[in-house]
Amino acid sequence: SALPEKKMMYKGLIVNKEDMNKLMLTQLIRYPVQGGSALITFEEAEVAQRIIEMREHVVELSCGQKVEELDECRVRVQAAPVEILLPSALEIRLTQSRRSILVSDLPRLGISKEALLDKLELFFSKTKNGGSEVESREFLGDSGQVVLTFTQDGVAEPLIERGHIQVLIDRGKYKVKISPYMNGDITNLQLQPSCCPRSVLLWGIPDVLSEESMRDTLEVHFQKASCGGGEVDALVYVPAGRKRVAVFVEDTG
Repeated sequence: SALPEKKMMYKGLIVNKEDMNKLMLTQLIRYPVQGGSALITFEEAEVAQRIIEMREHVVELSCGQKVEELDECRVRVQAAPVEILLPSALEIRLTQSRRSILVSDLPRLGISKEALLDKLELFFSKTKNGGSEVESREFLGDSGQVVLTFTQDGVAEPLIERGHIQVLIDRGKYKVKISPYMNGDITNLQLQPSCCPRSVLLWGIPDVLSEESMRDTLEVHFQKASCGGGEVDALVYVPAGRKRVAVFVEDTG
């Protein structure tokens, strides 16, 4: 009560409790593309819808033929919507691994990933550092995080409780974060059909040009406003007799 009053204003970040401990999912939809077809994604959804409504498209080939042979320099392709299955409900049971840890906040040393894995395994395999024999090690996708799995139980828990640890790599010490590694099992998955708003499937493409030439020809044609097209964001062409898999990600635009 003897202290003077002082007005203060809190300008920190307020986080709702409901936003904590949420699992973030990134959708990667794999779509098979058969030979003699192409996938084209436009910058505008209206263009893709217009191309689909037109259904059949006559694409001129740049083959340098005479005017009377012009019909032989054209191909007819069909346009259809790209239909994929998206999860509408997902339930995952998470369990903490007893032998694995997640190592993050790794330093950037200008060395290869394999060399960094070797150095981490060497450090965490020593009992004086709180570790034990390492059974496996791997980078977790492109997250920059490493999963280390020990051969024995009871090693991961004390490391996780420490939270952070000074790792000796060569002659330098670097503070890294140790977190539990969670395993997930899907217990319920429900899917619903959906159409990609900006993408179009082109099929019935004859094998008359090289892969690069046909891809360029299709892109030039479907960028023309006179043909109902517009700006092309991406295009992939699969020649007859081949198969490929396209990957769709969430449209953040």
